[in-house]
Amino acid sequence: MKKYLLSNIGNFYKANLHVHTNVSDGAMSPEEIKRIYMEKGYSVVAFTDHEIMVPHTELTDEHFVALTSTEISTNNRTDCDFCYAKTYHLNIYSPDENKNCFSTFDKSKMWLEHSYQYITDEQEAMQYNRIYDINDVNKVIKMANDEGCLVSYNHPVWSLQDYSDYAELCGLWGIELYNTGCARNGYFDTAQPFDDLLRQGKGVFPLATDDAHLLRDCFGGFVMIRAEKLTYDSIFNALKNGDFYASTGPEIHEISIDNGVVKILTSPVAFVGLSTENRHLFAKRDEENLLTEVNFDIGWHLDMLKQGISENPYIRVTLMDEKGNTAYSRAYFLNEIN
Repeated sequence: MKKYLLSNIGNFYKANLHVHTNVSDGAMSPEEIKRIYMEKGYSVVAFTDHEIMVPHTELTDEHFVALTSTEISTNNRTDCDFCYAKTYHLNIYSPDENKNCFSTFDKSKMWLEHSYQYITDEQEAMQYNRIYDINDVNKVIKMANDEGCLVSYNHPVWSLQDYSDYAELCGLWGIELYNTGCARNGYFDTAQPFDDLLRQGKGVFPLATDDAHLLRDCFGGFVMIRAEKLTYDSIFNALKNGDFYASTGPEIHEISIDNGVVKILTSPVAFVGLSTENRHLFAKRDEENLLTEVNFDIGWHLDMLKQGISENPYIRVTLMDEKGNTAYSRAYFLNEIN
């Protein structure tokens, strides 16, 4: 019986889940961000200004959803220039579009005085001293989760972080595999941290974002969200459930499985790969006759997994077009595949 792994319910909506406006250190206003992204076919933008959560409900309409969110940071050094410090950067996405405060607010981390005007009285009363410690970072993530928020781990390469910094993170919803602002400045993230966490059984989702501060940072990485309708609740729930994929260009139209055969429908690409938690890779490439449909029979692989020879087994899809642009599906664990 055919089972859709990537949801087939509703429509795809293009989204940028990481952008900064002049509320913090971005060059453009929220209104300008909405206009330029809509001109490029986007329907959703998460406004992730630094250290302050500011709703932009006035921007949401039948054609656009403004997600209420913020980016917070914690550095391991304060005795030197910031560029020498390791840093945790996390995005917090709110299930409530009107939310204007969050429990892990730390005013001491706000370095932009013009952002102070957005601190509400309720937020002022919620002071939390964040420190660079894995236990405290996990506590911060849990506090956000307890409020129903989604938390992403941002640009580990730019943040100077490695396995020792992220391996014990718990409660993450998403992780950036691509960040336009960082990549265009030479800091290229990879799928390694994504797979490292997946192999621990942590169901983290892949993100491609812009982290836009300037126009030059825009329109590089995005996610395509499959949702029943373009409303705040529908978009948030689709994100929460992992009904989306990350991309810098290629499109995934379908991922399904039927009797051990995975079917993948895409925009024209040169490579389609089905990765697993081990070194088994199902792949097809053709740079002359681009691919739009690929079928992988993984029945024998599933039979092996049922014997319990692998911990936290999963599959995930990677695409690459002739220009080198990539797309990544979320991971589907064994209990979702069967």
